[in-house]
Formats: sequence, structure tokens, C-alpha cells
Amino acid sequence: MPDNRVLRVGLVGTGFMGRAHSNAYNQVKRFFLGETDVELVAVCSRDEAKARDFAAQWGFISYETDWRRLVARDDIDLIDIASPNDTHAEIAVAAAEAGKMVACEKPLGRSLAEARRMVNAVERARVANMIWYNYRRVPALTLANDMIRQGRLGRIFHSRFKFLQDWTMSADLPQGGPGTWRLDASRSGSGVSGDLLAHCIDAAQWLVGPVAEVCGMTEIFIPERVHAVSGKREVITAEDAGLFLARFADGSLASFEATRFARGHKALFTLEVNGEHGSIEWDLHDLHRLRFFSHRDESALRGWRSIHVSDSDHPYMKAWWVPGLQIGYEHTFVHQVADFLKGLSTGEKTVPDFRDGLAVDRVVDAVLRSARSRQWVTVGDTRQTFMSEVPTETDRTAKPT
Repeated sequence: MPDNRVLRVGLVGTGFMGRAHSNAYNQVKRFFLGETDVELVAVCSRDEAKARDFAAQWGFISYETDWRRLVARDDIDLIDIASPNDTHAEIAVAAAEAGKMVACEKPLGRSLAEARRMVNAVERARVANMIWYNYRRVPALTLANDMIRQGRLGRIFHSRFKFLQDWTMSADLPQGGPGTWRLDASRSGSGVSGDLLAHCIDAAQWLVGPVAEVCGMTEIFIPERVHAVSGKREVITAEDAGLFLARFADGSLASFEATRFARGHKALFTLEVNGEHGSIEWDLHDLHRLRFFSHRDESALRGWRSIHVSDSDHPYMKAWWVPGLQIGYEHTFVHQVADFLKGLSTGEKTVPDFRDGLAVDRVVDAVLRSARSRQWVTVGDTRQTFMSEVPTETDRTAKPT
């Protein structure tokens, strides 16, 4: 940055994540006082009216309709990619080559080939980078990670991760288009695996450690849908549900489940970790509460306790309201921006970064290969790399690494 006290942001995307990121940039300077401020310089959307209105609503100084012009501007330090998955790699590589810092929504790439290109680009350019796995910044989960690192659970034996939704159950819902591009595997790379399971995998590798091998299964419940762009019924290759068993590098075991066909669940993200000395449980629907069991407690008083993570000595909470009052989903993005800004001031790397995103993509790739072969697959074995039944042009021509 020409002025290390101001981070000048260029945002690509005006959808759900674009709003979440913009809110974070606006709020961080009000609650997390530091050496580095944020300036919202420009937002980009192919729809000029959307770009103009979004800029006015969220406080961007200007707007663009072509991301290439955004990347080429010399008044921007950070390119934040909040656009669909099929845009991530091209924009991130171009931004890094232009010397820009890069932030990117998850998953990092539609395929391992794309994810590797992105990691290579930012590391070759030596630019700061991060991926928005925002659930790491839920104060209760940050506390859980601290407790595991402190040895309060001891050796880990089991863990369970689950993310359930129901928004794609109607056969009338199209694939493709602005609101349903996740159902078009040529754009998303995969279905629930790169979307919902990716959050579970990142949380698991952050809390427990690297996944070593997996055995997965996937299912597509509605095999054809009308495509919003072509108007024709087309085959669906983005999986509606995915489950897998995993063994971590430390020998512990885990189960993972994600679906968009769990009637009644809009965003049920839960996890549990069991160790020799204790266990933890967490539920996104009650995101301030961390359930904790300690076998080290006096036997007569031993039992599950509910920790309301809202006091000033809990992670991030000192910056917000008085003890006992809650914050929400949107604040996790504020926390990630705050940590990124702090890293720019101190020189410390902010995680999760692109390498962490690549680590998640490796597991997703292994799960999908396992589901296809109906065999256990070792994570990191990239001899048969795919994240979608519909490979990108880049993947068709990419040389193996």
C-alpha cells in the first residue's frame, strides 16, 4: 500500500457475499481501532445499474462494469472476489500479477488446477491474501479452537460436522442464472461439496488437523432442471447431498454430512469434537453458545456446561457491546477484516489464506473421487483430479503438476 494506514478496496460482486463484505469494511473501523483504515474505492458488476446502486448504498467512491478495469486501477490495493466460483481463478491470478492483494470467497477454485494456479500466483507475487471461511471468526468457535490448542480436550478421537439446508428441493427451481448458479456445475465446480461441506472441512482441519483419507458418497435427487439461461432442460451434475467418513493425520475419525434436501433446515451447521479429557459442541443457530464437557471435573458435578460466549474476555467480544449481549453472522466478516488489517500492520500472515483454501479443495476433490470410485481415497493423490463432471477449459488443457 502506498499509505500503510489506508487499505483501498476494489470489490467484485454485488450479491449476498458482496453485501456481507461491504458491511464488514464499513463496520471494522468503528469497532476495531487500529493503524490501518479502509477506503471503499470501487465495486464491479457487469450490470451497470446494479454497480451504481450498490456503490451508493454501501459507500463506494466509484464503480466499474469490467473486473479487468478494476484490477488495472492504480488506486486500489486489495481486490476482493465475491462473485461466482467460475470467476475466482481468472480474477485472482490477474490481480496478483498486477501486484494487488487478493481476498476470495470460498471455495478457492472449481478444481485443484484452478486452486493451485491461484496459490502459485499470490505466492509468486508475494501479495497478502485470504479466503473468506468466516465461521472461524465466530467467537464461540475461536474459543473452541483455543481450548483444543490448550489441551482441554486432550487427544482427539472423534468429530462430527453437518450442514443442512432445504432450498433446492423444488423440481421447478432452475439451474444457472443469478440466483441458482450453484446448481450449474460448470460455474460452481461442484454442488454441496464445494459449498456446504467446504465450510465443514475448513472447520475440521482448523480444529482437529489435516484430513488424511476419505470415503464418500453423493447423490443427485433431481437429475434434470431447466437452465435459466438456455431455457432447456439440462442434466444436473452438481450433487444435492454428500456424506463422507474421514481419518485425520493424527488417527482420529470423523463423519461429514451436507445436503440441500433436509426439509425444515435453512442453515443447520453443527459440529462436535470428542477427546480423552472432554468434548465440545456448537450449533450455528445458537452461535454464541459453546457446550463443553470436562471429564476432569469433580465426578459428582460432572456434566455438560453451556458457555455463553459474550463476555469481554472472550475472543473479539471486547470490541462490541457490554457483557451478555450478542452479535451475529455478519460480525464474523468484520472480525476477519480486523485480523487482516492487523496482519498488514504487524507483518503477520492472516489465516485462512489461499493455501488453507487449497487444503480444503484437496479434501473436496478426494471426496468426489471417492464417491465416483466407491473406494477410500488418500487426500493429496491428484492423479485423477476433478471437482465437477463438467471440467473447465483450463482444466482440460492443464498439465499435471
